[in-house]
Amino acid sequence: MIPSPPLGHPPEEPARPRFVVVGNPANRRVTYFRDAVRAAGLPEARVEPWLDVLRGGGRFHPGETVRLESPGEEPEVERLLRGTDDPTRVEGTGRWYEAFTAATARLARTVREAGAVLVDDPAEPAVLFDKRLAHARLREAGVPVPDSPTSGPAGPPVRGWADVRALMAAGGLPRAFVKLAHGSSASGVLAVETNGSGRVQATTSVERTPDGRLFNSLRVRRYTTEREVATIVDALAPDGLHIERWLPKAVQQGRAADLRVVVIDGRATHAVVRTSRSPMTNLHLGGARGDLGAVRAAISAAGGRWADALEVCERAADAFPGTRCVGIDLLPAVGWRRFAVGEVNAFGDLLPGLTGLPGSGAEGRDTYAAQVAALLRGTPTRTRTHTGTPRTTSTPRTARTPRTTSTARTTRTTHTTRTTRTTGTSTT
Repeated sequence: MIPSPPLGHPPEEPARPRFVVVGNPANRRVTYFRDAVRAAGLPEARVEPWLDVLRGGGRFHPGETVRLESPGEEPEVERLLRGTDDPTRVEGTGRWYEAFTAATARLARTVREAGAVLVDDPAEPAVLFDKRLAHARLREAGVPVPDSPTSGPAGPPVRGWADVRALMAAGGLPRAFVKLAHGSSASGVLAVETNGSGRVQATTSVERTPDGRLFNSLRVRRYTTEREVATIVDALAPDGLHIERWLPKAVQQGRAADLRVVVIDGRATHAVVRTSRSPMTNLHLGGARGDLGAVRAAISAAGGRWADALEVCERAADAFPGTRCVGIDLLPAVGWRRFAVGEVNAFGDLLPGLTGLPGSGAEGRDTYAAQVAALLRGTPTRTRTHTGTPRTTSTPRTARTPRTTSTARTTRTTHTTRTTRTTGTSTT
Protein backbone atom coordinates (compact mmCIF):
# COMPACT_ATOMS: atom_id res chain seq x y z
CA MET A 1 0.00 0.00 0.00
CA ILE A 2 1.28 3.40 -0.90
CA PRO A 3 1.22 5.60 2.18
CA SER A 4 -0.86 8.68 1.99
CA PRO A 5 1.09 11.93 1.96
CA PRO A 6 1.07 13.78 5.26
CA LEU A 7 -1.69 16.29 5.60
CA GLY A 8 -0.46 19.83 5.47
CA HIS A 9 -1.84 22.76 7.36
CA PRO A 10 -4.78 24.38 5.62
CA PRO A 11 -3.93 27.76 4.14
CA GLU A 12 -4.47 30.61 6.51
CA GLU A 13 -7.16 33.09 5.65
CA PRO A 14 -5.81 36.62 5.19
CA ALA A 15 -6.28 38.78 8.24
CA ARG A 16 -9.26 41.07 7.98
CA PRO A 17 -8.27 44.72 8.13
CA ARG A 18 -9.01 46.70 11.27
CA PHE A 19 -9.94 50.23 10.26
CA VAL A 20 -9.53 53.40 12.28
CA VAL A 21 -11.13 56.65 11.14
CA VAL A 22 -9.61 59.95 12.21
CA GLY A 23 -12.64 62.21 12.02
CA ASN A 24 -15.35 64.02 13.91
CA PRO A 25 -17.36 61.21 15.58
CA ALA A 26 -20.83 62.69 14.95
CA ASN A 27 -20.10 63.66 11.35
CA ARG A 28 -22.02 61.87 8.62
CA ARG A 29 -18.82 61.14 6.70
CA VAL A 30 -17.58 58.99 9.58
CA THR A 31 -20.97 57.32 9.84
CA TYR A 32 -21.09 56.48 6.13
CA PHE A 33 -17.62 54.92 6.17
CA ARG A 34 -18.30 52.89 9.33
CA ASP A 35 -21.57 51.68 7.81
CA ALA A 36 -19.69 50.54 4.71
CA VAL A 37 -17.12 48.69 6.81
CA ARG A 38 -19.88 46.98 8.77
CA ALA A 39 -21.75 46.04 5.60
CA ALA A 40 -18.59 44.38 4.28
CA GLY A 41 -18.59 42.06 7.30
CA LEU A 42 -15.46 43.60 8.79
CA PRO A 43 -14.73 44.46 12.41
CA GLU A 44 -16.26 47.73 13.56
CA ALA A 45 -14.15 50.72 12.51
CA ARG A 46 -12.73 52.60 15.46
CA VAL A 47 -12.87 56.41 15.60
CA GLU A 48 -10.09 58.69 16.76
CA PRO A 49 -11.54 62.21 17.10
CA TRP A 50 -9.78 65.06 15.32
CA LEU A 51 -10.19 67.02 18.54
CA ASP A 52 -7.97 64.54 20.40
CA VAL A 53 -5.43 64.40 17.57
CA LEU A 54 -5.12 68.18 17.41
CA ARG A 55 -4.58 68.29 21.16
CA GLY A 56 -1.67 65.87 20.88
CA GLY A 57 -3.55 62.62 21.43
CA GLY A 58 -4.53 59.75 19.19
CA ARG A 59 -4.03 56.04 19.93
CA PHE A 60 -3.18 53.47 17.29
CA HIS A 61 -2.24 49.80 17.41
CA PRO A 62 -0.08 47.50 15.28
CA GLY A 63 -1.78 46.33 12.12
CA GLU A 64 -4.51 48.96 12.05
CA THR A 65 -5.39 50.74 8.81
CA VAL A 66 -5.93 54.45 9.41
CA ARG A 67 -8.17 56.63 7.23
CA LEU A 68 -8.30 60.41 7.52
CA GLU A 69 -11.67 62.11 7.16
CA SER A 70 -12.41 65.80 6.75
CA PRO A 71 -11.99 67.83 9.97
CA GLY A 72 -14.82 70.16 8.90
CA GLU A 73 -18.24 70.81 10.44
CA GLU A 74 -17.06 70.68 14.04
CA PRO A 75 -16.85 74.11 15.73
CA GLU A 76 -14.18 73.28 18.30
CA VAL A 77 -11.98 71.61 15.69
CA GLU A 78 -12.42 74.65 13.44
CA ARG A 79 -11.44 76.90 16.33
CA LEU A 80 -8.22 74.99 16.89
CA LEU A 81 -7.38 75.00 13.18
CA ARG A 82 -8.49 78.50 12.18
CA GLY A 83 -8.33 80.45 15.42
CA THR A 84 -11.90 81.71 15.32
CA ASP A 85 -14.92 80.93 17.48
CA ASP A 86 -17.32 81.64 14.60
CA PRO A 87 -17.35 78.83 12.02
CA THR A 88 -19.21 81.03 9.52
CA ARG A 89 -16.24 83.40 9.15
CA VAL A 90 -14.31 83.28 5.89
CA GLU A 91 -10.95 84.45 7.21
CA GLY A 92 -8.39 82.08 8.73
CA THR A 93 -7.77 79.58 5.94
CA GLY A 94 -4.04 80.30 5.88
CA ARG A 95 -3.77 79.41 9.56
CA TRP A 96 -6.04 76.38 8.95
CA TYR A 97 -3.67 75.10 6.27
CA GLU A 98 -0.58 75.42 8.43
CA ALA A 99 -2.27 73.74 11.40
CA PHE A 100 -3.82 70.94 9.35
CA THR A 101 -0.68 70.01 7.43
CA ALA A 102 1.37 70.08 10.64
CA ALA A 103 -1.21 67.85 12.33
CA THR A 104 -1.19 65.31 9.49
CA ALA A 105 2.62 65.16 9.63
CA ARG A 106 2.54 64.50 13.39
CA LEU A 107 -0.24 61.97 12.93
CA ALA A 108 1.78 60.11 10.30
CA ARG A 109 4.68 59.74 12.71
CA THR A 110 2.38 58.52 15.47
CA VAL A 111 0.72 55.97 13.19
CA ARG A 112 4.06 54.71 11.88
CA GLU A 113 5.59 54.38 15.35
CA ALA A 114 2.54 52.40 16.49
CA GLY A 115 2.99 49.87 13.67
CA ALA A 116 -0.20 50.94 11.91
CA VAL A 117 -0.52 52.15 8.32
CA LEU A 118 -2.20 55.16 6.74
CA VAL A 119 -4.48 54.64 3.75
CA ASP A 120 -3.06 57.72 1.99
CA ASP A 121 0.28 59.49 1.70
CA PRO A 122 0.33 62.12 4.48
CA ALA A 123 2.49 64.45 2.36
CA GLU A 124 -0.10 64.98 -0.36
CA PRO A 125 -2.58 67.14 1.60
CA ALA A 126 0.02 69.91 1.55
CA VAL A 127 -0.41 70.01 -2.24
CA LEU A 128 -4.10 69.16 -2.46
CA PHE A 129 -5.03 71.92 -0.02
CA ASP A 130 -2.99 74.58 -1.81
CA LYS A 131 -4.73 75.43 -5.09
CA ARG A 132 -1.56 77.01 -6.46
CA LEU A 133 0.52 73.89 -5.93
CA ALA A 134 -2.24 71.53 -7.08
CA HIS A 135 -2.75 73.55 -10.28
CA ALA A 136 0.97 73.36 -11.07
CA ARG A 137 1.10 69.62 -10.49
CA LEU A 138 -1.83 69.05 -12.82
CA ARG A 139 -0.36 71.33 -15.47
CA GLU A 140 3.01 69.60 -15.30
CA ALA A 141 1.25 66.23 -15.70
CA GLY A 142 -0.38 67.44 -18.92
CA VAL A 143 -3.88 67.63 -17.42
CA PRO A 144 -5.96 70.42 -19.00
CA VAL A 145 -6.52 73.20 -16.47
CA PRO A 146 -7.60 76.86 -16.72
CA ASP A 147 -4.79 79.35 -17.29
CA SER A 148 -3.44 80.79 -14.05
CA PRO A 149 -0.87 83.52 -13.32
CA THR A 150 -0.44 82.22 -9.74
CA SER A 151 0.29 78.56 -10.50
CA GLY A 152 3.11 76.86 -8.61
CA PRO A 153 5.42 77.72 -5.72
CA ALA A 154 7.16 80.42 -7.78
CA GLY A 155 3.94 82.25 -8.59
CA PRO A 156 3.85 85.99 -7.90
CA PRO A 157 2.55 87.21 -4.54
CA VAL A 158 -1.04 88.42 -4.40
CA ARG A 159 -1.08 91.06 -1.68
CA GLY A 160 -4.45 92.55 -2.53
CA TRP A 161 -6.75 93.87 -5.23
CA ALA A 162 -4.03 95.87 -6.96
CA ASP A 163 -2.08 92.67 -7.62
CA VAL A 164 -5.21 90.81 -8.77
CA ARG A 165 -6.07 93.64 -11.17
CA ALA A 166 -2.53 93.72 -12.59
CA LEU A 167 -2.24 89.94 -12.97
CA MET A 168 -5.61 89.69 -14.70
CA ALA A 169 -4.63 92.45 -17.14
CA ALA A 170 -1.18 90.99 -17.84
CA GLY A 171 -2.63 87.52 -18.39
CA GLY A 172 -5.40 88.69 -20.69
CA LEU A 173 -8.09 87.59 -18.22
CA PRO A 174 -11.13 89.88 -18.42
CA ARG A 175 -13.00 87.27 -16.34
CA ALA A 176 -11.35 85.24 -13.61
CA PHE A 177 -12.06 83.25 -10.50
CA VAL A 178 -10.23 84.60 -7.47
CA LYS A 179 -10.04 81.83 -4.89
CA LEU A 180 -8.66 81.37 -1.41
CA ALA A 181 -5.56 79.25 -1.92
CA HIS A 182 -6.61 76.98 0.95
CA GLY A 183 -10.38 77.32 0.66
CA SER A 184 -13.09 74.75 -0.02
CA SER A 185 -16.84 74.55 -0.70
CA ALA A 186 -16.66 77.85 -2.62
CA SER A 187 -15.76 79.71 0.56
CA GLY A 188 -14.18 83.05 -0.37
CA VAL A 189 -14.49 82.48 -4.13
CA LEU A 190 -15.16 85.54 -6.30
CA ALA A 191 -16.11 85.33 -9.98
CA VAL A 192 -14.65 88.66 -11.14
CA GLU A 193 -15.60 90.40 -14.40
CA THR A 194 -14.00 93.46 -15.95
CA ASN A 195 -14.59 95.32 -19.21
CA GLY A 196 -12.76 97.76 -21.40
CA SER A 197 -14.35 100.79 -19.74
CA GLY A 198 -12.90 99.80 -16.37
CA ARG A 199 -16.07 98.49 -14.79
CA VAL A 200 -15.60 95.70 -12.22
CA GLN A 201 -18.13 93.38 -10.62
CA ALA A 202 -17.93 90.11 -8.73
CA THR A 203 -20.31 87.27 -7.92
CA THR A 204 -19.67 85.51 -4.61
CA SER A 205 -21.20 83.97 -1.52
CA VAL A 206 -19.08 86.23 0.71
CA GLU A 207 -21.13 88.55 2.91
CA ARG A 208 -19.33 91.62 4.21
CA THR A 209 -20.64 93.32 7.34
CA PRO A 210 -20.41 97.07 7.93
CA ASP A 211 -17.49 96.55 10.31
CA GLY A 212 -15.51 94.72 7.59
CA ARG A 213 -15.87 91.12 8.72
CA LEU A 214 -16.47 88.44 6.08
CA PHE A 215 -18.93 85.57 6.42
CA ASN A 216 -19.94 82.58 4.31
CA SER A 217 -23.51 82.96 3.15
CA LEU A 218 -26.01 80.61 1.51
CA ARG A 219 -27.04 83.44 -0.78
CA VAL A 220 -24.94 84.24 -3.84
CA ARG A 221 -24.69 88.01 -4.29
CA ARG A 222 -23.12 90.46 -6.70
CA TYR A 223 -20.88 93.39 -5.81
CA THR A 224 -21.05 95.94 -8.61
CA THR A 225 -18.36 98.48 -7.75
CA GLU A 226 -14.60 98.11 -7.84
CA ARG A 227 -14.36 99.56 -4.35
CA GLU A 228 -16.55 96.77 -2.91
CA VAL A 229 -14.64 94.07 -4.75
CA ALA A 230 -11.29 95.54 -3.74
CA THR A 231 -12.30 95.69 -0.08
CA ILE A 232 -13.18 91.99 -0.02
CA VAL A 233 -10.09 90.89 -1.94
CA ASP A 234 -7.82 92.97 0.30
CA ALA A 235 -9.35 91.28 3.37
CA LEU A 236 -8.87 87.80 1.90
CA ALA A 237 -5.34 88.29 0.55
CA PRO A 238 -3.43 87.61 3.81
CA ASP A 239 -4.70 84.00 3.68
CA GLY A 240 -3.30 83.51 0.15
CA LEU A 241 -5.09 83.86 -3.18
CA HIS A 242 -5.14 81.89 -6.43
CA ILE A 243 -6.35 83.29 -9.78
CA GLU A 244 -7.69 81.22 -12.68
CA ARG A 245 -9.23 82.04 -16.05
CA TRP A 246 -13.02 81.87 -15.90
CA LEU A 247 -13.81 79.30 -18.58
CA PRO A 248 -17.27 79.47 -20.20
CA LYS A 249 -19.05 76.22 -19.32
CA ALA A 250 -21.41 74.06 -21.31
CA VAL A 251 -25.08 74.42 -20.40
CA GLN A 252 -27.89 72.05 -19.56
CA GLN A 253 -31.44 73.41 -19.77
CA GLY A 254 -30.14 76.95 -19.75
CA ARG A 255 -27.94 76.48 -16.66
CA ALA A 256 -24.15 76.32 -16.47
CA ALA A 257 -23.04 72.74 -15.84
CA ASP A 258 -20.03 70.90 -14.49
CA LEU A 259 -19.41 67.50 -12.94
CA ARG A 260 -18.01 66.00 -9.77
CA VAL A 261 -16.31 62.73 -10.63
CA VAL A 262 -14.98 60.43 -7.92
CA VAL A 263 -11.85 58.46 -8.84
CA ILE A 264 -10.90 55.47 -6.69
CA ASP A 265 -7.56 53.74 -7.27
CA GLY A 266 -7.23 55.42 -10.65
CA ARG A 267 -10.66 54.57 -12.00
CA ALA A 268 -13.62 56.94 -12.32
CA THR A 269 -16.39 55.25 -10.34
CA HIS A 270 -19.08 57.85 -9.58
CA ALA A 271 -20.23 61.03 -11.30
CA VAL A 272 -22.85 63.69 -10.68
CA VAL A 273 -23.82 66.68 -12.80
CA ARG A 274 -24.19 70.08 -11.10
CA THR A 275 -26.04 72.99 -12.68
CA SER A 276 -26.58 76.59 -11.63
CA ARG A 277 -27.64 80.01 -12.86
CA SER A 278 -24.66 81.49 -11.00
CA PRO A 279 -20.95 80.83 -11.65
CA MET A 280 -20.83 78.53 -8.57
CA THR A 281 -22.59 75.17 -8.99
CA ASN A 282 -22.45 74.12 -5.32
CA LEU A 283 -25.78 72.71 -4.18
CA HIS A 284 -25.66 74.57 -0.88
CA LEU A 285 -25.46 77.80 -2.93
CA GLY A 286 -28.54 77.07 -5.00
CA GLY A 287 -27.11 74.64 -7.53
CA ALA A 288 -29.05 71.55 -8.60
CA ARG A 289 -28.19 68.07 -9.75
CA GLY A 290 -28.38 67.67 -13.49
CA ASP A 291 -29.05 64.79 -15.85
CA LEU A 292 -25.99 62.58 -16.38
CA GLY A 293 -27.65 60.72 -19.25
CA ALA A 294 -28.25 64.02 -21.03
CA VAL A 295 -24.59 64.96 -20.55
CA ARG A 296 -23.44 61.70 -22.12
CA ALA A 297 -25.84 62.24 -25.01
CA ALA A 298 -24.61 65.83 -25.51
CA ILE A 299 -20.98 64.68 -25.61
CA SER A 300 -21.83 61.99 -28.15
CA ALA A 301 -23.86 64.40 -30.27
CA ALA A 302 -20.88 66.76 -30.34
CA GLY A 303 -18.66 63.97 -31.67
CA GLY A 304 -16.93 63.30 -28.37
CA ARG A 305 -16.69 60.31 -26.07
CA TRP A 306 -17.79 60.02 -22.45
CA ALA A 307 -14.77 57.77 -21.85
CA ASP A 308 -12.47 60.64 -22.81
CA ALA A 309 -14.09 62.91 -20.21
CA LEU A 310 -13.58 60.26 -17.54
CA GLU A 311 -9.99 59.74 -18.68
CA VAL A 312 -9.22 63.41 -17.99
CA CYS A 313 -10.39 62.82 -14.41
CA GLU A 314 -8.32 59.66 -14.07
CA ARG A 315 -5.22 61.47 -15.29
CA ALA A 316 -5.84 64.20 -12.74
CA ALA A 317 -6.05 61.57 -10.00
CA ASP A 318 -2.82 60.00 -11.26
CA ALA A 319 -1.06 63.28 -10.44
CA PHE A 320 -1.69 62.41 -6.76
CA PRO A 321 -0.59 58.77 -6.60
CA GLY A 322 -0.56 58.65 -2.82
CA THR A 323 -4.25 59.48 -2.41
CA ARG A 324 -6.51 56.56 -3.23
CA CYS A 325 -9.76 58.48 -3.60
CA VAL A 326 -10.26 62.03 -4.90
CA GLY A 327 -13.17 64.06 -6.19
CA ILE A 328 -12.49 65.82 -9.51
CA ASP A 329 -14.36 68.95 -10.52
CA LEU A 330 -14.61 68.56 -14.30
CA LEU A 331 -15.40 71.68 -16.35
CA PRO A 332 -16.97 71.00 -19.77
CA ALA A 333 -16.38 73.75 -22.31
CA VAL A 334 -19.20 75.20 -24.38
CA GLY A 335 -20.13 72.58 -26.96
CA TRP A 336 -19.27 69.56 -24.76
CA ARG A 337 -16.12 68.69 -26.73
CA ARG A 338 -13.33 69.82 -24.41
CA PHE A 339 -12.83 69.45 -20.67
CA ALA A 340 -10.62 70.99 -18.00
CA VAL A 341 -10.07 70.17 -14.34
CA GLY A 342 -11.07 72.88 -11.91
CA GLU A 343 -10.21 71.22 -8.60
CA VAL A 344 -8.95 67.96 -7.11
CA ASN A 345 -10.64 67.41 -3.75
CA ALA A 346 -9.07 65.19 -1.10
CA PHE A 347 -12.43 64.79 0.63
CA GLY A 348 -14.58 64.90 -2.48
CA ASP A 349 -16.47 61.63 -1.92
CA LEU A 350 -19.55 62.90 -0.07
CA LEU A 351 -22.23 61.91 -2.57
CA PRO A 352 -24.90 60.20 -0.45
CA GLY A 353 -26.96 57.59 -2.21
CA LEU A 354 -25.05 57.79 -5.51
CA THR A 355 -24.02 54.38 -6.86
CA GLY A 356 -21.23 53.54 -9.25
CA LEU A 357 -21.07 54.15 -12.99
CA PRO A 358 -21.78 51.23 -15.34
CA GLY A 359 -18.58 49.35 -16.08
CA SER A 360 -16.69 51.06 -13.24
CA GLY A 361 -16.55 48.04 -10.94
CA ALA A 362 -18.51 50.04 -8.35
CA GLU A 363 -21.99 49.29 -9.65
CA GLY A 364 -24.49 49.13 -6.80
CA ARG A 365 -22.03 50.65 -4.32
CA ASP A 366 -21.91 54.17 -2.96
CA THR A 367 -18.57 55.97 -2.73
CA TYR A 368 -17.80 54.62 0.75
CA ALA A 369 -18.65 51.00 -0.04
CA ALA A 370 -16.56 51.28 -3.21
CA GLN A 371 -13.59 52.52 -1.21
CA VAL A 372 -13.88 49.70 1.32
CA ALA A 373 -13.99 47.19 -1.54
CA ALA A 374 -10.89 48.80 -3.05
CA LEU A 375 -9.04 48.66 0.25
CA LEU A 376 -9.86 44.96 0.57
CA ARG A 377 -8.34 44.36 -2.86
CA GLY A 378 -5.02 45.77 -1.68
CA THR A 379 -2.81 48.48 -3.11
CA PRO A 380 -3.36 49.06 -6.83
CA THR A 381 -0.84 48.84 -9.61
CA ARG A 382 -2.25 50.50 -12.69
CA THR A 383 -1.40 50.88 -16.34
CA ARG A 384 -3.60 52.21 -19.10
CA THR A 385 -4.72 50.68 -22.34
CA HIS A 386 -4.58 52.68 -25.58
CA THR A 387 -8.20 53.73 -24.94
CA GLY A 388 -7.29 55.21 -21.58
CA THR A 389 -9.12 52.53 -19.57
CA PRO A 390 -7.11 51.61 -16.49
CA ARG A 391 -6.26 48.01 -15.78
CA THR A 392 -6.15 47.50 -12.04
CA THR A 393 -4.37 44.73 -10.18
CA SER A 394 -3.51 44.56 -6.52
CA THR A 395 -0.35 44.21 -4.48
CA PRO A 396 0.03 43.82 -0.73
CA ARG A 397 -0.33 47.03 1.24
CA THR A 398 3.21 46.70 2.49
CA ALA A 399 4.55 47.15 -1.04
CA ARG A 400 2.91 50.20 -2.56
CA THR A 401 3.73 50.41 -6.24
CA PRO A 402 3.77 53.85 -7.88
CA ARG A 403 1.14 54.58 -10.46
CA THR A 404 2.06 54.74 -14.11
CA THR A 405 1.49 58.22 -15.48
CA SER A 406 -0.78 58.29 -18.50
CA THR A 407 0.64 59.62 -21.72
CA ALA A 408 -2.63 59.61 -23.62
CA ARG A 409 -3.25 62.66 -25.82
CA THR A 410 -5.51 65.41 -24.56
CA THR A 411 -6.48 68.90 -25.60
CA ARG A 412 -4.99 71.55 -23.32
CA THR A 413 -7.41 74.27 -22.30
CA THR A 414 -6.00 77.79 -22.62
CA HIS A 415 -8.62 79.97 -22.71
CA THR A 416 -28.63 85.69 3.75
CA THR A 417 -28.37 82.76 5.83
CA ARG A 418 -24.81 82.19 6.89
CA THR A 419 -23.18 78.84 6.56
CA THR A 420 -20.13 77.22 8.06
CA ARG A 421 -17.09 76.52 5.96
CA THR A 422 -17.11 72.76 5.52
CA THR A 423 -13.53 71.82 4.84
CA GLY A 424 -13.05 69.54 1.92
CA THR A 425 -16.70 68.66 1.65
CA SER A 426 -18.30 67.81 -1.63
CA THR A 427 -19.86 70.63 -3.53
CA THR A 428 -22.85 68.55 -4.41
